[in-house]
Amino acid sequence: MSDRYVLMGVSGCGKSSVGAALGPALGARYLDGDDLHPATNIAKMARGEALTDADRWPWLDLVGTELAAPNMILGCSALRRVYRERITKAAGAPVCFIHLAGSRALIGGRMAARAGHFMPTALLDSQFATLEPPLADELAVTVSIDQPLAGIVADILAQLQAEKGH
Repeated sequence: MSDRYVLMGVSGCGKSSVGAALGPALGARYLDGDDLHPATNIAKMARGEALTDADRWPWLDLVGTELAAPNMILGCSALRRVYRERITKAAGAPVCFIHLAGSRALIGGRMAARAGHFMPTALLDSQFATLEPPLADELAVTVSIDQPLAGIVADILAQLQAEKGH
């Protein structure tokens, strides 16, 4: 298994909240990948424009570089397999991806209720269109977010423990 984790999923799935709660449980530091975006990416998303792969590559490299440190949890959409591969390569060590999965309706409602975030709800459809859920051959677990935060964290911990047993 790994001691480097990426909480992944579409915008609004709860990466920041889960990361803040999961960090102490794993004895790991949480870092929000949104904080690593260059100002140009944030401005583009704030205008309602989806990022291109060219926009994402430097950011994904930085995400991976941050994960080179052990005992780290980082929130990053990591929507496509190629993005996850790039992050892992930049980290130089195994990275476990924790997919926070939920329906469009659930996540859209959460996004509409949050204040002060640069990502508009209008981009959610493009996020779901881009999403490639992790496959069985990837170092990843998937957890339903259609439950209270404590349940999400408990599910993650149980799945990570089960993976360590394999």
